[in-house]
Amino acid sequence: MKIAVINPNTTASMTATIADAARRVANAGTEIEAITSSMGPVSIEGYYDEVFAIPGLLVEIAKAERRGAQAIVIACFDDTGLDAARALASIPVIGICEAAVAATSFIAQRFSIVTTMERSRLPVEHLVHRYGMSGRCKVRAADVPVLSLEDPNSNARDRLRSEIIAALRDDRAEAIVLGCAGMADLTLELRREFGVPVVDGVAAAVKQAEALVALGLSTAKRGAYATPIDKPYLGVLERFSPAAMAV
Repeated sequence: MKIAVINPNTTASMTATIADAARRVANAGTEIEAITSSMGPVSIEGYYDEVFAIPGLLVEIAKAERRGAQAIVIACFDDTGLDAARALASIPVIGICEAAVAATSFIAQRFSIVTTMERSRLPVEHLVHRYGMSGRCKVRAADVPVLSLEDPNSNARDRLRSEIIAALRDDRAEAIVLGCAGMADLTLELRREFGVPVVDGVAAAVKQAEALVALGLSTAKRGAYATPIDKPYLGVLERFSPAAMAV
């Protein structure tokens, strides 16, 4: 089985963190292809970044499917471009926020997501509502830039821990979801430290992708996720016309 795990931002070091998290949980027979987007922002922090990360993401999805990927994981907690990706691809596409929320719902009645920037908190809240978990899940922001998680001289990890403490105390959270793919390498350490389930969306998405492939299931191609209607795209977006992107 081959799963493509795509980082929609252009920071290769974050892709390495994501790849480690994915390979740690993948079955022995699963090949993980970790991919960094070739165009777009270096990190995705809010709606503006998200929009400009989607074109590069879709290019990588199309290429990965042509290379034989059997499922796609979008490794950004905003579930960047998820609906467009499902329309484009003929294989399952999993967003790490949806995967994490679904997995955590099996093991906790109340849980909190701790994400990075305040500007990212509301988009994640909207996703939680979309996934039907608003009554069980609170979203918090540690107010740290995404790339600061990789800087050993920053206080990003201390701020993350402080927000987890607040979630356990004030939200009465029974489990914690890490709201950024760049936090994936902290999962086991935080489980030991806090003594509660800590869920990484990359790992959750890989396991759900494996399950869908094993079950022979893929995205429905009628209705909302039907293959895009072919039509001309003009200007700098010409290369993204449905015919040009067809897999």
